[in-house]
Amino acid sequence: MGDFVNSQSTVLSRKKVILLVVFLLILIADQSLKVWVKLNFHIGEHHPILGLEWAFLKFVENEGAAFGFLLGGEAGKVVLTIIRLIATVFIAWVLYKFIKEKKDYRIQFFLTLVLAGAMGNLIDSMFYGVLFSGSPFHGGIAEWLPPDGGYAPLFMGKVVDMFYLPLFEIQIPGWIPFIGESSFKFIQAVFNLADMAIVTGLAGLLVLYRKW
Repeated sequence: MGDFVNSQSTVLSRKKVILLVVFLLILIADQSLKVWVKLNFHIGEHHPILGLEWAFLKFVENEGAAFGFLLGGEAGKVVLTIIRLIATVFIAWVLYKFIKEKKDYRIQFFLTLVLAGAMGNLIDSMFYGVLFSGSPFHGGIAEWLPPDGGYAPLFMGKVVDMFYLPLFEIQIPGWIPFIGESSFKFIQAVFNLADMAIVTGLAGLLVLYRKW
């Protein structure tokens, strides 16, 4: 009986380690890529990934929510950052509770993805305005810890996005009202690793919704 209990305890410990490793890998990879892009690209600069015509690294700064949706104005920016902070703390609390109560490990894993992504974008919103100089629209590279201070106060940083995947383009017929004679690219939005982790985690949770 004792061996069985010890074996179960070892398995649980390994699962916790896996969750921690996944969380740290996503967070470190996300922040490392963002800092590299911020310090080496100017706004709008883009380069193909592995020579592909449908995958680019493109530097844009997102003042709003994930995948480019905006919440305008300085007050809106602060509110959005606070919402991100509250959401991140809530996700962390839910994940802690699920781990403690030994809930479905798949739910724990997907929550870890969401938490890592939320934390990654929260760091940008809270600290990047203080840590970096601005990225000019007409050339010029941002500077780390500029002598004159960063481009924005605490809680008002912009999220760095870099993945642009225009997989295909659809030409919309002219007879369609309002949007006729235009084109639509899939995927139009520029996003980052944190966004990918959030969307993957949420998709997994939706799949498991009935069981949860």
